[in-house]
Amino acid sequence: CPRWEEEKKEDGVKWTQLEHRGPYFAPLYEPLPEDVHFYYNGKPLKLSLATEEIATFYAKMLDHEYTTKEIFQNNFFSDWRKEMTSEEQKIIQDLDKCDFSEIHKYFVDKSEAKKALPKEEKQVRSDSRGIWDWCMCLGYLGLCFLSHQVLCPDLGSLWGSSVSRTIIPLLQEFHQQILHVPWPSLDCVLGSCSAQRIPEPPEGHRWKEVRFDNTVTWLASWTENIQNTLKYIMLNPSSKLKGEKDWQKYEVARRLKDVVHKIRAQYRADWKSKEMKKRQRAVALYFIDKLALRAGNEKEEGETADTVGCCSLRVEHIQLHPELDGQEHVVEFDFLGKDSIRYYNKVSVEKPVFKNLQLFMKNKDPSDDLFDRLTTSFLNKHLQHLMDGLTAKVFRTYNASITLQEQLRALTNSEDNVAGKLLSYNRANRAVAILCNHQRSVPKTFAKSMEILQTKIDAKKKQVEEAQQELKKAEDELEDTKDAKAEANVEKKKKLLKRLEEQLARLNVQATDKEENKQIALGTSKLNYLDPRITIAWCKKFGVPIEKIYNKTQREKFAWAIDMAGEDFEF
Repeated sequence: CPRWEEEKKEDGVKWTQLEHRGPYFAPLYEPLPEDVHFYYNGKPLKLSLATEEIATFYAKMLDHEYTTKEIFQNNFFSDWRKEMTSEEQKIIQDLDKCDFSEIHKYFVDKSEAKKALPKEEKQVRSDSRGIWDWCMCLGYLGLCFLSHQVLCPDLGSLWGSSVSRTIIPLLQEFHQQILHVPWPSLDCVLGSCSAQRIPEPPEGHRWKEVRFDNTVTWLASWTENIQNTLKYIMLNPSSKLKGEKDWQKYEVARRLKDVVHKIRAQYRADWKSKEMKKRQRAVALYFIDKLALRAGNEKEEGETADTVGCCSLRVEHIQLHPELDGQEHVVEFDFLGKDSIRYYNKVSVEKPVFKNLQLFMKNKDPSDDLFDRLTTSFLNKHLQHLMDGLTAKVFRTYNASITLQEQLRALTNSEDNVAGKLLSYNRANRAVAILCNHQRSVPKTFAKSMEILQTKIDAKKKQVEEAQQELKKAEDELEDTKDAKAEANVEKKKKLLKRLEEQLARLNVQATDKEENKQIALGTSKLNYLDPRITIAWCKKFGVPIEKIYNKTQREKFAWAIDMAGEDFEF
């Protein structure tokens, strides 16, 4: 039977056989070639090894916007000077006088040379590290996750993810520990491996701990020393264990459809409860259900921005309008959600919800909690009571998947070509992304890419017009001569015109799709909230190649769904 449907192990047991090679550690720093120089105040300056290594971190990022930020520059320079020798500290006193351009060019050229290698040589290099990519689990050969490497230090990995979430709190100094310990192996824990075959640590090092634990699926862990958080090396999304977990996630969401009407009836009844705590829970659950809001208290470790969810909303985050834009009982939301993404929405709610919100806000300051009697744990306990495994996230998954299925039914035209069907799919996906507030800023390259696309459209229109004129001439010639050669020429011109018109239609669809999705992030919902079986069933039913929706990595992640879903699958 398919590996996803094999007999389940006893509670808590994830595997009975697991072998892997441990994490891959980056090699030690190699000094720059003699002909690559760092310049200070216009003059070449030979740096000590530690100082040079940190200089390369900065040089690699010269074309990144991080290096234009003053706080980033100041923190880098402050830490860099700590690693300098006393002689270097006397000389290097101003970052503006430092010239990293030659070092930057060296790494750019090195990267380009690597890209230009023949395919065979790239494969040889890849194979030399490939033994770290694989593990054996439950008799299946599977990939370790992408982070099988304990990353070597560079400013991107140390600061990048923090900067992308909230710039202020973590544009800070990178810690000296990682500079002095290029291999953090003394702090590396092997968490899942069969006792018979323990991976060898790097020469001169030992594992902090070797743990035989078949109730976890991470292969190794270490403490990341910027935010002092644990990092894990996991199995690849295409592995049996990950696929099984994904499948079960969507099955829980599917079970919700059998009880959702009962749950909705329950929270509507609770709007009139004499107990304020129940009223607040019922209104919060209404928002989670109808607006796909997160429950709250879901901040990433180290995130200090003022982000909130449903349960942690404050009075200042909503405004009530008895009437607005021709609608009654309108609630205007404005707050920062997960990853500091602004949630702004004006929605007409049912009258009892509006009345309850007025009650919740009465005699409160703007900074007071809207749901002051409600906590996330209290809400989640209630959800577990309603259905085993039910959480606020299950509501998001359920509503996202149901919305996709309904939108695909409404928007897909079986007579459309593949490009037209893909436009319908992306529109359905966009409806989900809007529901889940998956926004993005307009890409910096958007205007340029649209300009290039419009140039292609204009050129294709010209080709179509020329082909139409050529066809007219051929038809006129056929009228005059009536011979077979002229008839064949007309058929040839018709085929050419048809092909060009189809190409123009595809370009127009592409332009429409780009414009409509410039501020919407379709990927988050597609990978995390939409049951992939809905998409695969749609592809099979309407003859759309699955690779048009999912790339190779995503197809591996959703291998279980491709195995399971037929064209008649219903979420």
